[in-house]
Amino acid sequence: MSYQSDIEIAQAKSLVHIREIAAKLNVAEDNLEMYGKYKAKLPLDLIDEEKIAKNNLVLVTALTPTPAGEGKTTVSIGLTEGLNKIGKQATVVLREPSLGPVFGIKGGAAGGGHSQVVPMEDINLHFTGDFNAVEKANNLLSALIDNNLQSKVNNLNIDPRTILWKRVIDMNDRALRDITIGLGGTANGIPRQDGFNITPASEVMAILCMATSFDNLKERLGNIFIGFTFDKKPVFARDLNAENAMAILLKDAIKPNLVQTLEENPAIIHGGPFANIAQGTNTVLATKMGLSLSDYVVTEAGFGADLGAEKFLNIKSAFAGLNPKCVVLVATIRALRHHGGAAKEEYNTASVERVKEGFKNLEKHIENIRKFNIEPVVAINSFISDSEEEVQFIKDACADLGVHAVLSEGWAKGGEGTKELAAAVADVVENKATQFKPLYDWSSPVKEKIETIAREVYGAEGVIYDKKAQLNLRRIDRLGFNDFAICMAKTQKSFSDDDKLIGRPTGFKVTVREIEIAAGAQFIIPILGKMMRMPGLPGKPASEGMTIDNNGVISGLS
Repeated sequence: MSYQSDIEIAQAKSLVHIREIAAKLNVAEDNLEMYGKYKAKLPLDLIDEEKIAKNNLVLVTALTPTPAGEGKTTVSIGLTEGLNKIGKQATVVLREPSLGPVFGIKGGAAGGGHSQVVPMEDINLHFTGDFNAVEKANNLLSALIDNNLQSKVNNLNIDPRTILWKRVIDMNDRALRDITIGLGGTANGIPRQDGFNITPASEVMAILCMATSFDNLKERLGNIFIGFTFDKKPVFARDLNAENAMAILLKDAIKPNLVQTLEENPAIIHGGPFANIAQGTNTVLATKMGLSLSDYVVTEAGFGADLGAEKFLNIKSAFAGLNPKCVVLVATIRALRHHGGAAKEEYNTASVERVKEGFKNLEKHIENIRKFNIEPVVAINSFISDSEEEVQFIKDACADLGVHAVLSEGWAKGGEGTKELAAAVADVVENKATQFKPLYDWSSPVKEKIETIAREVYGAEGVIYDKKAQLNLRRIDRLGFNDFAICMAKTQKSFSDDDKLIGRPTGFKVTVREIEIAAGAQFIIPILGKMMRMPGLPGKPASEGMTIDNNGVISGLS
């Protein structure tokens, strides 16, 4: 049998009309705002809090990943297919892909093999325009800030040196991290330092993902903290009357998107923050939409459980009143070999000894999930280079911890390859589910919340605050933002803030370099180590392997 790439598998599928997918959710065609035949927006009035309370939420996360990722989205989609195969009514709810990684190192985020959401090309590229709307709303605020500096009418007396708001673009472009704007004379604005973040790191994206209604979206946009006046008064987006114009740009983006899986099951895709520099989960509205329309909702959170899952639980679930009933921890043999000391060129070389050493990383993630009073299931995402001995070791080691570990073959077999995983998840949900509890109270002091995450989740001995971070803490206290959630910005490659400390490091401390404020999202963002919010492209970007023919058929996108 010849090998088929992800895009070839997706392109071979004949899609059904989106109204047929909506019908599986008992959503009438008149309720859909269609973007062609295979994509649609869902109206917010379909959200039903009573149904949300009785239906089942499953979170998919992972051990600390290798640079290529361990397949959380593939497992999430495959698990949804498997749940439907065993008679459960299930919908997958995911984030939208960012163009930066699509053309960079990771590729797309629509799953893989026979566990994909489709139309894959549309989802990975411009989709329904949500990212564009977030980018435009963000940059409208930037333009309004610089216009106010220049204007003699309604000038807010903003001190340009204190402006914290940055522009965004949905591309990995390191040259835009630090820039100087306003050059070329008095007609071109006030010269000042500025920079770009990637669009998923925008506070507008975070706000979109945390908003509970359109009115709440506008309120949060108005609460964006910009900087200070020359007489040290805080300035917010509402002071520029920006919130309504920004919300106008987001009027369609706030509605979740409905698409389908390769097995014609419903998929809701909405929002796209990264988990190492933002909260890393889809929107509150999308998750609630799924829970309003399905008995089971499978969702994912970015990178390892120390990032995406921690934020999903401590931020999103705590705020939105969600009760995840099971967490699926995705593990790959190659990642366990990596954490056991294998070099990159040895990732596909069988070694039970390295898997044993690397298992310490997975064990820490299992411990962490249980700290939230949730029972995990381990999904061993299958690769052709896995040996039976390595797989059996993981199953036995997990069993010793009282955890069910299951081989997940969704990439190769779709739902047929995940029925055992689906049964294990359903068993936890229906027989072992507990009431989730967050690790900290939002009203606790900021340093206490930071240190709780560092000690309990990362396993750090303590936290070091650089001088700038200490000044930032005093600013947070002065502004009265102490009761915000903590959204750590940290490398995804390690429990620590040093990406070279693989496995389960001990005896380390994390360093908070600075702390940003996302007042509209209600986040405090400690930036650990060398973490940046604008990635760069790798030496050989994925874009170099992509082609498109005269008929518009794309190759190389994955």
